Amino acid sequence: MRVFVTGATGTVGRRLVPLLLGAGHAVTAVARSRAKRAALERRGVAAVPLDLFNREAAKRAVAGHDAVVNLATHIPHSSLRLLLPGAFAVNDRIRRDGSANLVDAALAAGATRFVQESFAPIYEDRGDEWIDEDSPVRPVRYNRTVLDAERSAARCAAAGGAGVVLRFAGFYGPDAFQVHDLISAIRRGFAPVPGPPGAFLSSISHDDAATACLAALSLPCGVYNVADDEPLTRRAYVDAAAAALGVPSPRLPPRWAGRLMGSLGELLSRSQRISNAKLRRASGGWSPRYPSAREGWLATVAQLRTAPELGRAASAHGAG
Repeated sequence: MRVFVTGATGTVGRRLVPLLLGAGHAVTAVARSRAKRAALERRGVAAVPLDLFNREAAKRAVAGHDAVVNLATHIPHSSLRLLLPGAFAVNDRIRRDGSANLVDAALAAGATRFVQESFAPIYEDRGDEWIDEDSPVRPVRYNRTVLDAERSAARCAAAGGAGVVLRFAGFYGPDAFQVHDLISAIRRGFAPVPGPPGAFLSSISHDDAATACLAALSLPCGVYNVADDEPLTRRAYVDAAAAALGVPSPRLPPRWAGRLMGSLGELLSRSQRISNAKLRRASGGWSPRYPSAREGWLATVAQLRTAPELGRAASAHGAG
């Protein structure tokens, strides 16, 4: 299969590309800089620059491909910047306009499959209940464009192709800036994770997100949650990180602290026990390498200790 990948140098994309090559697919990847394109080409990838907002350029780039995997995002590169006004303006435009242009290009090219990244923590607060893909969603101001991207992918299915949406839970990995910011705080005895200690937080490692993207090339049309098998409560999540680091259990912020973060804080304070059951059934084989963040944190901290250069990479890449 000829696969066109955007976001190929992001934290998930750069894990997905070798998986695609290993599965025998021919890969064309979008990369902004010459250095990144050269690195991809050395791996046997056809690397191209692309302005996602240029509809005609997108059509030319996607022509001749069987599938498109859209992982393009523009996430602020520090936890503090996430809170600034307009921090997600470019990301909103990518999800609203860039995704629409890519679907148009895929349809024009006769591509039979379109895979769109999305964001699982848009569901309503469900307390201790499990959340599946039919549970009510309630995006907030900063991320309501995820539904625009999902609607674009659905147009591929409506035209007779396969539109697949992957709703990723909260990412973690050794090269994620959020992880480094959280580790720094936990070492100081505080974990800036909003929400009640007993509220559920669903997560997924970058490695497991990449294998889900590979599985999406054979999934039936539809929306799929991509999350760990066992979501943890906030208390258990930060305690697992502290245990992996070998430091005492950190303090959590008071419940009212999330309100100071605006709509982002409101969403991140919800209890979301997200199920990956649909993806496991439909894929016939996908499962996360790390069943929960307990195992994931141990692996993440071990990788950081053996490869400290991942910390430097975290400051140069967003979450997607």
